[in-house]
Amino acid sequence: MFMATASLALSSSGCARLDTTAPAAARAKAASATAQARFGTVDCREVKCIALTFDAGPSENSARLLDILKEKRVPATFFLLGKRHIEKYPELVERMAAEGHEVASHTWDHKILTRITPAQIRDELERTDDAIERITGRRPTLMRPPQGRTNDTVHRICRELGLSEVLWSVTAKDYATTDSALITKRVLAQASRDGIILLHDLYAGTVPAVPGVIDALKERGYVFVTVPQLLAPGKAEPGKVYRP
Repeated sequence: MFMATASLALSSSGCARLDTTAPAAARAKAASATAQARFGTVDCREVKCIALTFDAGPSENSARLLDILKEKRVPATFFLLGKRHIEKYPELVERMAAEGHEVASHTWDHKILTRITPAQIRDELERTDDAIERITGRRPTLMRPPQGRTNDTVHRICRELGLSEVLWSVTAKDYATTDSALITKRVLAQASRDGIILLHDLYAGTVPAVPGVIDALKERGYVFVTVPQLLAPGKAEPGKVYRP
């Protein structure tokens, strides 16, 4: 399946050498009050925050995931694919936005951006942003490059399009297992303050793992936030790469 390697470890994607900005650094730059969100005001300077993010949806599993998040009052950030996903499930994209989640881009067709031309990179990003804006009325400001692979050309084009790149600090490698208990165990083993958790709601084992992940992290004192909330009162700057 084309997503089988979507969540390679950062070290293997070359991201370890990137000039990245940590959430705490983004917060430190800002002087204004923290942002308001549907799920309440959260100040990650004062509380132990963590961001739950999902790549490569929407999928047939997304409705159940949204039910879980609504029940547990947890916001998430969705990095959506265009082809076969946004175009197939527009009602789920609309619901994500309506229920207070952050809707962002994972490109149109999951092409590895460092292997294609600048024109193709721009098309992968603009088509997705256009589709999301048509459905939600809001143009995305965040994107996640497939496999976390990025470079100076990607940064430049993202800056021109008003997009910030968001990587991750926690991966359950849920593309390689249907064992929900193992997915939960991997997330909990890597979780830390200001962490960004990467999961994929299109894989069978992932959504069943989410309630346990949420409950266990809440017991540890974590507060779930969207990526913009994690950076607040700072704001993601276009062309920059954010990673804990």
